[in-house]
Amino acid sequence: MTTPLHETTLASKPSGDVLAIRGGRPLHGRVDVKGAKNLATKAMVATLLGETASTLRDVPDLSDVAVVRSLLEVHGVRVTEGDEPGALVFDPSDVESAHFEEIDAHAGASRIPILFCGPLLHRLGQAFIPDLGGCRIGDRPIDFHLDALRKFGAVVEKLPSGIRLSAPNGLKGANIHLPYPSVGATEQVLLTAVRAQGQTELRNAAIEPEIMDLIAVLQKMGAIISYEPNRVILIEGVETLRGYDHRSIFDRNEAASWACAALATDGEIFVGGAKQQEMLTFLNVFRKAGGWFDVREDGILFRRDGELKPVIVETDVHPGFMTDWQQPLVVALTQAPGRSVVHETVYENRMGFTAALVKMGADIVVHPHGLQDGPRRVARRDLEQAAVITGPTPLHGADIVVPDLRGGYSHVIAALTATGESKVSGVDILSRGYEKFLDKLTALGADFDVIG
Repeated sequence: MTTPLHETTLASKPSGDVLAIRGGRPLHGRVDVKGAKNLATKAMVATLLGETASTLRDVPDLSDVAVVRSLLEVHGVRVTEGDEPGALVFDPSDVESAHFEEIDAHAGASRIPILFCGPLLHRLGQAFIPDLGGCRIGDRPIDFHLDALRKFGAVVEKLPSGIRLSAPNGLKGANIHLPYPSVGATEQVLLTAVRAQGQTELRNAAIEPEIMDLIAVLQKMGAIISYEPNRVILIEGVETLRGYDHRSIFDRNEAASWACAALATDGEIFVGGAKQQEMLTFLNVFRKAGGWFDVREDGILFRRDGELKPVIVETDVHPGFMTDWQQPLVVALTQAPGRSVVHETVYENRMGFTAALVKMGADIVVHPHGLQDGPRRVARRDLEQAAVITGPTPLHGADIVVPDLRGGYSHVIAALTATGESKVSGVDILSRGYEKFLDKLTALGADFDVIG
């Protein structure tokens, strides 16, 4: 009997709050990555826009997916299992308003409710957003979202319990220039503009592979979307959209995480489902840091290529080096002889995870306002930070607490790299972004126990 995707099992997420990890053992084996969390959850929201049922394939079994499924169901969308493992079918024929208490109860710490606004305004003329959560990696303000929705004609009313939106005169196309190529704001504009009256021109848009895959989903539904050079996306609104059948792009964040685990532990990991094209920037840095990879038809094999090497990395929006990639990479860089520098330019509070690595013996100095000297490819931002990693430093076991999704994964990999035993608390958050995480660790030969 197949377990429904929304009923996350003991085997598919860290069931306890603490992992006792005995490190010093290289990871070897195969793991498979499924659909990207950052596409699947948005494609699920897009089903609200269709007049017929949609099928999404390779949906990962993650807590964020379960949250979106619950939110769709409280709005009247019927969600059922599809014709193959990992497929979900969404029937939006009975979409209805949900009470804000229901939305708040099902949203949890997820920020995904903000993306329901455009589709619900089209379907119902109103939407509600509860107080938003998410990982503690910076403010991640929703101002870009609300400003864009206002330009479409939405009326925004701030309440003690959240934000209520309405569209008394319907939504109309708009000219929007984002102050920063925000992925979330770009998704907001796409999900709103496809059924807005007239044409929408979006400038300074995000162009991540997950954005392109969402555009492919919307085009299958009947949307008219084109993109031009210099981050410009044009959307011609249509009156109606139909359902889609789509297989999600693979999760490049998870693929890069396992690649860094092979690098840090001096192991060898084959990541099934990973593809070269969407990981070009990562693969270049991986090779510069002393990694070796072999691109195959069904995935990519990762391991070290002799001694690790120090690198200088600047995070940036696509096609730059993703901010989600730097945290697991930092763990590997603690084992590289010399001085590495990671400039974090996307989020203002994403270096907090390094405190645990220092506790485990790493030599990492965080500069909270970035580094002023040295040549740069990515323009400096006021919010940026920099981490200087000097290695190699042997890591030893410690008791550490997970701060956020990617930082938490990095803590686990650091514990697997270290000698002795570590107790890593708060690992339940990893179920937001890593499917069957404990099963994969076991398959790779990790030595750990779940406590609790």
